[in-house]
Amino acid sequence: MYKYDEYDHSIVAARVEEFRDQVNRRLAGQITEDQFKPLRLMNGLYLQLHAYMLRVAVPYGTLDSRQMRMLAHIARKYDRDYGHFTTRQNIQYNWIKLEDAPDILAELATVEMHAIQTSGNCIRNISSDQWAGAAADELTDPRPWAELLRQWSTFHPEFSYLPRKFKIAVIAADEDRAAMRLHDIGIQIVERANEAGDTVHGAAVYVGGGMGRTPMIAPLIKEFVPLEDLLSYIEACLRVYNRYGRRDNMYKARIKILVHEIGADSYRAQVEDEFVAVKKLGIDPPKAEFDRIAAHFADPAFESGLSDDLDRSDPDFAVWLDQNVAAHKTPGYAIVNISLKPVGGIPGDASSAQIDAMADLAERYSFDELRVTHAQNIVLPHVRKADLYAVWQALVAAELADANLDLISDIIACPGLDYCSLANARSIPVAQKIATRFSDLGRQRELGELKLKISGCINACGHHHAGHIGILGVDKKGVENYQLSLGGSGAEDVSLGQITGPGFSEDGIVDAVERATDVYLRERADGERFLDTYRRIGMAPFKEAIYG
Repeated sequence: MYKYDEYDHSIVAARVEEFRDQVNRRLAGQITEDQFKPLRLMNGLYLQLHAYMLRVAVPYGTLDSRQMRMLAHIARKYDRDYGHFTTRQNIQYNWIKLEDAPDILAELATVEMHAIQTSGNCIRNISSDQWAGAAADELTDPRPWAELLRQWSTFHPEFSYLPRKFKIAVIAADEDRAAMRLHDIGIQIVERANEAGDTVHGAAVYVGGGMGRTPMIAPLIKEFVPLEDLLSYIEACLRVYNRYGRRDNMYKARIKILVHEIGADSYRAQVEDEFVAVKKLGIDPPKAEFDRIAAHFADPAFESGLSDDLDRSDPDFAVWLDQNVAAHKTPGYAIVNISLKPVGGIPGDASSAQIDAMADLAERYSFDELRVTHAQNIVLPHVRKADLYAVWQALVAAELADANLDLISDIIACPGLDYCSLANARSIPVAQKIATRFSDLGRQRELGELKLKISGCINACGHHHAGHIGILGVDKKGVENYQLSLGGSGAEDVSLGQITGPGFSEDGIVDAVERATDVYLRERADGERFLDTYRRIGMAPFKEAIYG
């Protein structure tokens, strides 16, 4: 993984001291909250319903045990002993005192972490495939390109005050594990033959996706951008948006609205024109610089000749293997997915002790590396198959061994009205009630892959538009009400969910979800997921069962 150089260290250290001065002036009453707000947001500090919330960046979801232990330390010392992992592959702390914020940032800096550009109308944390560098199906590791984009976008003078926030994802496999086409810009590393017949890598660039009030799937803007031109091409994409994106209406300020209103063809043409000008600026890095970055992502020292055999005699271990362990590109190794979705728990939350436990496992069994997923789980990317049973036992001891990856209880949920000042309804109690209703693991496995996602407001931080089953909390005349949608997907078969009809109470939405699953079990064909059955039979049978 990438390690800071002297420039990274100096940039982060300077920002910490700058923010310390800003906080001191705010505490002394020398600046107002209105003056302070844009300054704190540049440092990931939000004012929520009950306290300040700090969002810490985890670039492309990759971190090591030293950093993970620092996150646990912050949870213990400055919060209420837990952290909340988010759909941007970051971590949030919900109970921060303003006077502590500079000290937290200073402690983060000691382990090469920060909260820069985790808020505000700028380019946010670059996200990527949580299995990058380990997946058996990827073309190459996309993280060197994600890191290059991180460095390019940090304090970018043109793009620090965009019309609206901006999110970029980079993947390198046909299976989309990062909801790439639901980003402002989605990049997929692809390959094709050049004129000489040699295979070369490039980037397919999608622009104009997003969720929120007006969900849209990003159209393909450029089928193949040579990688040596990628930075210039993305700069051109941002320049066109920065020039024409609306600043008079925040609800129409995202790039998806611009691409939709002028059309993908018009946007593409303007990007091509801008690219000609940008390419002359020489912003694409020399090959030696990219190679320097890429060297940080070289494979660890995998052993050769390892056995793929596993003792499956423990039935609980066997279920966990089948549900939470994925194929690795290297024989004898596996990818371990750690669920942060215990029945009755808060999706994405982990105690300081659990965070420390995951750090210990990474250091001992996964070449000192962890990943945060956009589904609010954690990954140990490089575990020897011979060590899987020991890892599982340690996870059981830490209450982190729920074998429910991609099942109905593996729920994505935003903090909702329990914390967020923007929310209209609570998300957490709904997630807890649904997980409890389907607590029997046998029942969950009978339902199979079923991605359920909950948002507490139209901003869609819980990705409800992309849920096989999606739930949106709204305020209906002062009462929390929950809309149900079906048929969404954030994967390579990307689609937006469709609302079933009138909303439900908190308990009613749980019943509605159960009725939808009953229709699936009754109507499914062999091998069909919930999503497949919905797409085949349509909304009508589900709507009839849900509303009677």
